[in-house]
Amino acid sequence: MYQDLVDKKKTLAVIGLGYVGLPIALEFAKKIKVIGFDINADRIKLMQNKIDPSQELESGAFDGCDIEFTNDLEVLKQANFFIVAVPTPVDEHNVPDLVPVLRASETIGKVIKKGDYVVYESTVYPGCTEEDCVPVIEKLSGLKMVTDYKIGYSPERINPGDKEHTITSIIKVVSGCCEESLETIAKVYELVVKAGVHKASSIKVAEAAKIIENTQRDLNIALMNELSIIFDRMNINTFEVLEAAGTKWNFLKFQPGLVGGHCIGVDPYYLTHKSKELGYDSQVILAGRAINDGMAGYVAKKVLQHIIQHNGNVKDARVLVMGATFKENVSDIRNSKVADVVKELKSFSLNVDVADPHADSNELNHEYGFGLTEKTATDYDAVIVTVPHNDYKKLDDAYFRSISKEKALIADLKGIYRNKISSRTYWSL
Repeated sequence: MYQDLVDKKKTLAVIGLGYVGLPIALEFAKKIKVIGFDINADRIKLMQNKIDPSQELESGAFDGCDIEFTNDLEVLKQANFFIVAVPTPVDEHNVPDLVPVLRASETIGKVIKKGDYVVYESTVYPGCTEEDCVPVIEKLSGLKMVTDYKIGYSPERINPGDKEHTITSIIKVVSGCCEESLETIAKVYELVVKAGVHKASSIKVAEAAKIIENTQRDLNIALMNELSIIFDRMNINTFEVLEAAGTKWNFLKFQPGLVGGHCIGVDPYYLTHKSKELGYDSQVILAGRAINDGMAGYVAKKVLQHIIQHNGNVKDARVLVMGATFKENVSDIRNSKVADVVKELKSFSLNVDVADPHADSNELNHEYGFGLTEKTATDYDAVIVTVPHNDYKKLDDAYFRSISKEKALIADLKGIYRNKISSRTYWSL
């Protein structure tokens, strides 16, 4: 398989061309023949014109790539090595939504041939690849894993907005259903991953490794958020405390904040869901999730308290929320906890404007029921800076003075204006 891919006698396909799949597809396409498959025809047209729908890659990233973008199953049948990179979200009850990955498995079941390889990159709970996805493939194809085709798992480690830690520079965890598949999958990824690969002993180990990467971060941020709530009652600035504690060589430098996106705020629920199926109710992991999911309500109530004290007439009060994406310097709004802040503020009958230099107003309207304000006002009772976009780091006290009332609150959730706001009441997590 490996040599046939290198000699372009066989083709690699990436199924799902979002923020994970497209960079992988383009990187491989610099070395071998690639088919980029996505069910969204509009996204395919954009990529055929060298436009990344996720706005992560410049048009130059498409140059010199041997790749065909398609949503046609007949074209996909030409591939022999399939990489699945579709989303794995949770539903409104925080239950894993396997629909995208199972539908991708159905697609593979319709096109897979004897001798082909399938590698999943989508984040799932340990056991999902072999227990949920493989049966779908085999039911439709009539083929059997190991004897007829090979399965592997290699968790994605793409960090949206990060131009330093890219697919080529991050060690890739790989696994396979047998020793032969492990070696082949490792060699294929080594074509593009300069940092090298780590061979996991089993598919379940690789699946679990991905889950705990983000669960660990989630718990550490939850600790920072809980400390922030405690220190606020002590009138201590959390970021000053972290700065002091951070002078010790082994102190882990996490910060409080809203935890959204499609990894940290989602992945732990995959682990706790599987844990519950096995008869164990998670305590520490779900406690961290509860703290992080509750931060939007905490922020909204702090703002409301200030407005009641200094305005009194809540229904006439205006709040500006600066930042709507799930993290800084990206356009991605999926699972943005800023939407929860807006929802909470509006539940108190506050008038809320939302601004963001990266987000798309139509997407926000479609996803959350609110868009971006066209023009910032000059009389806000509170301004909440939720996401530390680079555009916002240039702002100063004069700017916030120009858009807010004299007794307004500047809620700087990530502490980027600490010691810089003097004309308005300042608060941070």
